[in-house]
Amino acid sequence: MSVPTMAKNGPALPMVLLNRVGTMCLVELQKLRHDRTELITRAIQPALWLLIFGETFTRLRAIPTGNLPYLDYLAPGILAQSALFVSIFYGIQIIWERDAGVLSKLMVTPTPRSALIAGKAFAAGIRAIAQAVVVLVLSAVLGVTLTANPLKLLGVMVVVVLGSAFFCCLSITIAGIVMSRERLMGIGQAITMPLFFASNALYPVDLMPGWLQVLNHVNPLSYEVDALRGLLLGTPASLWLDFAVLVGTAVLGIAVASALLPRLAR
Repeated sequence: MSVPTMAKNGPALPMVLLNRVGTMCLVELQKLRHDRTELITRAIQPALWLLIFGETFTRLRAIPTGNLPYLDYLAPGILAQSALFVSIFYGIQIIWERDAGVLSKLMVTPTPRSALIAGKAFAAGIRAIAQAVVVLVLSAVLGVTLTANPLKLLGVMVVVVLGSAFFCCLSITIAGIVMSRERLMGIGQAITMPLFFASNALYPVDLMPGWLQVLNHVNPLSYEVDALRGLLLGTPASLWLDFAVLVGTAVLGIAVASALLPRLAR
């Protein structure tokens, strides 16, 4: 009877896992309902980048972007940046949950550690989508020519979720190593801008010095920006490679963060 039982329960396990991931997402998103001003405050920085940096450099024509106006070139990069900023400090929340005793209670439930981490990672992605909508609306108001193809816009949302999931897991991984909110804040602030400036968000890869081009090729944010430009603006992009890297880094991030979760829960 054990063989039929295994055959019967085996296919149900992925559904149980997905259900628990979805539950964790809903729990995380409930928190956003209690502080809706967060979306407004987080929209200030990308708005300043587009309004001041984008408009100024479009007029200066200081950065060659071919026939593409610089503001158009910049908009996908700022979209990726805003998603990065939403997710890179997510580890602070899990440290708070540890200090409040919430994490230890979650760890004794039947929910797999990977489901706990995946739930938080994709909840960060949903938060980033809300942020991305603000950036896209502002970009359209400023005259950026964006696609209206619903399939491409759906692809944009998938890219944002995958990128945010990885950076959320990176934050949780750092939290599992440093074990302190203050240290995590310092490291998060130290790596955020290098990740941004070592990507193709602000300028074409061809303009970078050789050592920066090497960093660009191992920076997941660069693949996120490349995919967003290809989908939103129709520029040449290696979408299959971009999606493969984003999926791979998200899966790797979930695996590493899940392995460190018991250490964080002590």
